[in-house]
Amino acid sequence: MDNNNNNQIENANQNENEMKNLEKKVTKNLIKNYSNLLNGNSFNDFSIFVENKSNPFEIKVHKSILSSRSPFFNEFLKGQNHLNKIFLNQFNKKEMESILSYIYYGNISFENQENLIQLLEISIYFKLNLLKEIIQKKILNSINYSNFFQFLFQNRNLNSNEIEIKCFELINQNFSQIQNNENLFNLTKEEIIKFIQFKQEKKEIFQFDFFQFLNNWIEKRIKSLKLKKYKHKMNSKKRLFHSFFSLFDKDSISKQDFDKLKQFDFFLPNSFLIHFERTIFQIQEQENQTKIKEKEKKIKEKDKKIKRRDKRIKSFQSETQKQKQEIEKNQKENQDLKKEIEKKEKEIENKEKEIEDKWKKEIEDMKPIFDEYEKKMQEIKKNFPQFSETRIITEEEYVKKLKEWINDNDFFSKMKKGFSAKRDGFSCQNWHKAVDGKGKTLVIIKTKDNFIFGGFTQVGFNGNTGYINDSNAFIFSLRNDKGDRIPAKFTIKQPQYAIRSNLICGPWFGGIDFILSSNLQPGGSNFGLSYNLPNGITYQSNEAKSYLAGSYKSWVVDEVESYFI
Repeated sequence: MDNNNNNQIENANQNENEMKNLEKKVTKNLIKNYSNLLNGNSFNDFSIFVENKSNPFEIKVHKSILSSRSPFFNEFLKGQNHLNKIFLNQFNKKEMESILSYIYYGNISFENQENLIQLLEISIYFKLNLLKEIIQKKILNSINYSNFFQFLFQNRNLNSNEIEIKCFELINQNFSQIQNNENLFNLTKEEIIKFIQFKQEKKEIFQFDFFQFLNNWIEKRIKSLKLKKYKHKMNSKKRLFHSFFSLFDKDSISKQDFDKLKQFDFFLPNSFLIHFERTIFQIQEQENQTKIKEKEKKIKEKDKKIKRRDKRIKSFQSETQKQKQEIEKNQKENQDLKKEIEKKEKEIENKEKEIEDKWKKEIEDMKPIFDEYEKKMQEIKKNFPQFSETRIITEEEYVKKLKEWINDNDFFSKMKKGFSAKRDGFSCQNWHKAVDGKGKTLVIIKTKDNFIFGGFTQVGFNGNTGYINDSNAFIFSLRNDKGDRIPAKFTIKQPQYAIRSNLICGPWFGGIDFILSSNLQPGGSNFGLSYNLPNGITYQSNEAKSYLAGSYKSWVVDEVESYFI
């Protein structure tokens, strides 16, 4: 009996496997037939043209299959029996063939991550909801630490909330590692606002390192606007701060972070500063109110006891009187406490006015400085129009010295600013592209510590030519911490090493009297190797190494300008 049962089960399993294999063959055969139908030219009655409008690529298809599988084509072809073609120039051949393979036999190729967003856009366009869901899940599974910026930027046209949230989660999880990543600074204002709202929805507490990133992002945005007037820059920065900071939950900011934020008080909304000061006071006030209520509660309890005793025993009148006196005493204390609260409120009002007056005074105090600077720059622009766009030359004395040292009226009158690091980028490739082959070249450098120096060559730079001989080359110092010796010019003592032209470095004067690296910083200065030092300074001394830029290697470039005819 058992053997018969086993045989029946075995036969049933065998039959089931045979049916599954048969179903697979049928499915495989069906896919093959539809594939042949799509790739062949049999019975086609419709054409799809893609890519170039003037010379489009034609794909021959079948109306019945398109309309049955795609809601888009069903709506488009309904009642349009005379139509035999459609132009979809926004799609390329590869994308269209991939979508048609899905429409015909349910197969689609995911060759790489780069085309996932495009395929999702196409599935939405053709209203292929199941495919849209499949691709979106594929994208969400593909987003990781190494590519989330790519998907976030590609999603800008698609505007998928799920993709955006997944990318924001990865940014949030890895923020400490990527807070200086250039891609983070390429986020748009709208994306940063959404990211802040995302953090707020997660009930995250305020993080000061994220606020520092916002400050750096705003600084870069203001620089990109190229505003000339300082007050316009300050006002733009303030507006951006307000637009972001109004989104934060003020109650999530700790007292310690608030103390750090005070350094930015000029840019923060007055309402926030006032709110936080009031919050601190309100906490103290609540503690006082709690004490008052506790005392009032005790008073009421005592009063109830007194009333009960008064009803029961008249002999306790003396005790009742004593209790009343205590009540009066507590009431007086309450009144004194209320007066103290009113006093504190007055102090807060005075503090608010004091803060406002302080801000106004600081702005007034800074105005003469900015006016004086603007006056100097207008004078330079008027007398020396060739320096009208300079970010470095702020004294007319500097211009006169450069004109005296170069001693070439033709060059000085015709020269133009061909390169600015802040305008054209801190890149030696950009610098060489601007100055190579120009001949006479003036290079001016300003460091973060306000040292100003540079060099002049009659020959000029030219690609990877190495050391270039120039007996008329010189380097100079316009401003440093040796005030009694500047401005000063330093002539060449080894003309064969006057300058060096190297595509992987920026300006290079002398053996290595000064040099800027591939990103135009940090720089190095070993003054005195090929050019004459000031009297009294010896080569390779600390004074020689720090003369031009303040140190040998640790100085940082703020701006590089190059002039030529």
